[in-house]
Amino acid sequence: MRIVLLGPPGAGKGTQAKLLEERFGIPQISTGDILRQAVQDGTPLGMQAKQCMDRGELVPDSVIIDIVAARLAAEDCRDGFLLDGFPRTVAQAEAFDAMLQRRQLALDATVDLHVPRAELIERLSGRRTCRQCGHMFHLRFDPPSKQNVCDECGGVLYQRDDDCEETIAARMEVYERQTAPLREYFRDKGLLREVDGSRDSGEVFAQILHRLLPAG
Repeated sequence: MRIVLLGPPGAGKGTQAKLLEERFGIPQISTGDILRQAVQDGTPLGMQAKQCMDRGELVPDSVIIDIVAARLAAEDCRDGFLLDGFPRTVAQAEAFDAMLQRRQLALDATVDLHVPRAELIERLSGRRTCRQCGHMFHLRFDPPSKQNVCDECGGVLYQRDDDCEETIAARMEVYERQTAPLREYFRDKGLLREVDGSRDSGEVFAQILHRLLPAG
């Protein structure tokens, strides 16, 4: 099974990715993770990416594509993969298609998690992080026993800058601008599988399986 997972920050992609990994026995591939690994390993592509990041520039699509191609050539991707965070643009999607065609492979589906913006803001803005140990809580879903005090180490909890409502709203707008054309791209190819991500994680996973395996 070869899957692309779409969804805004806070949509629950991480939870669903782990469940899909277990169900299909395929690796979750995050472009952020493999980019950091390539830089850490000092590969030629990793060094090229590092130079861009050190200059404060975006890593070019060509470098991202080559890094993804190298990762997908690994043995653990032989029977499939789950891509999280890639492609981000139509240009990347077109390059990804060309890469798959060269390897005589095809994408099975693109799963798109939909969650109302108000729910996303509540999910993200409710997060609190311990300054001392880094443990994360949520005011609604996983609150600390004592207000603003970490259950793990007694440290002070705080709200990260990127979890503030204004920042979250801006991130949502950027995501929608990038993803709306990408969503249409996969829909035109008959690959888009839209899922209501606002439900319980178990229900969301059941929806995903139904979209991927309708006969099952």
